[in-house]
Amino acid sequence: MPQTGPPHGNASASAFDMAAKMAEGLPQPAGAWTPIPRFSFVGGNNDSPSVPVGGLTEAAMSVLTKHGSELATYNLGGNPQGFEGLREFVAGSLDANAHMPTSSEQVLVVSGSLQALDLVNAAFLRPGDVVVAEEATYGGMISKVARRGARCVGVELDDDGIVPERLAGLLDELAAAGTPPRFIYTIPTVQNPTGSVMPIERRREILAIARHFGVPIFEDECYSDLQWTGERPPTLRALDCAEAEGQSAVIYCGSFSKSIAPALRVGYIVGDVPIVRQLMALKDDAGTGAIEQLVLAEYAAAHFDDHVAQLRETLREKCAVMRHAVNTHMGALSQVAIKLGGPVQVTDPKGGIFVWLTFPAGTDTSSYLAPAAKRGIQFNEGAAWSVEPAWGARRMRLCFGSLSHDDIQEGVAALAQVIATT
Repeated sequence: MPQTGPPHGNASASAFDMAAKMAEGLPQPAGAWTPIPRFSFVGGNNDSPSVPVGGLTEAAMSVLTKHGSELATYNLGGNPQGFEGLREFVAGSLDANAHMPTSSEQVLVVSGSLQALDLVNAAFLRPGDVVVAEEATYGGMISKVARRGARCVGVELDDDGIVPERLAGLLDELAAAGTPPRFIYTIPTVQNPTGSVMPIERRREILAIARHFGVPIFEDECYSDLQWTGERPPTLRALDCAEAEGQSAVIYCGSFSKSIAPALRVGYIVGDVPIVRQLMALKDDAGTGAIEQLVLAEYAAAHFDDHVAQLRETLREKCAVMRHAVNTHMGALSQVAIKLGGPVQVTDPKGGIFVWLTFPAGTDTSSYLAPAAKRGIQFNEGAAWSVEPAWGARRMRLCFGSLSHDDIQEGVAALAQVIATT
């Protein structure tokens, strides 16, 4: 009888290529993990001494005593939109701080704002679709849109955010080309990476243009709690809801990653109830982590505003240190300016944890990645945070959130030396 089962005996097994069995078009495999270097200006890490460890510890003990047995059931046996206490806090905070009356039924808790992006993209985007985004924007959004086979088209920014005339012209061009965008993605309050805050009248103009062309808006406000200059303006959604007849044209998302701690991975989407329920149907993860939700709800109800006020001051001071260091080591009289033929311009953000640098024309900041890494320095090259990589090539994003004042100063000086000698 012929042998039909697996081979037996001492015959050596043939080599097996698991990677060859995987789907085509996957991103490059992740590299081996390495510890964060001393001068890491990348990512969205925040000030570690500002993490409210004591308050979170007390909150954890309290909620586990009250709700620990409920962990036996998915979503604590409650609404899959998220823990009611946390959704009520989000709704109340947005009403009080962002001029946006919200009900808990309009809030969907998600696993960080990244999941919010995934859910909105899944609901709206098909291969070949177009998203309009600010010309400098969150790199994670650009890559997530691309993974769905869609593409971002950039619209010009100035110090107040999206330029309305440019947006109207772009939407007109896209409509004429038969590729109207599925939505406009914008970060109006503490824009990432520029740190700008869109004024109220500019917000009204953007809303009017979007409604005229029938294009929804996806409003990302993950850094809005960290605005330290001026009064926080009403959200686009707040302004739209106040004037809209029927459904709002705006879906909103926020996060606790920047205001409390990035590792907690808790964010939220706010939208009209039918939209929230549709997005909830796409959220197939069996629920965002319950302990994180419980702890945040307990802690934030008593301490959120005071904590955020202190964090804002800490970050404002770090931003001043960062800007001074950049102006000192890359300004008009620096070796960098001599080498590149002009100084490096640095934004004056109105909040957040980033500065955005613009180098003289002809500079490609990606060319400094490898030599900087050898010195233990990391930064985000501008091309990865720009819809048009060629436009962003002479730009750079630096995060100051997690570094001490001394490390900011020494790190910028070391980076300037790399630039001047490369």
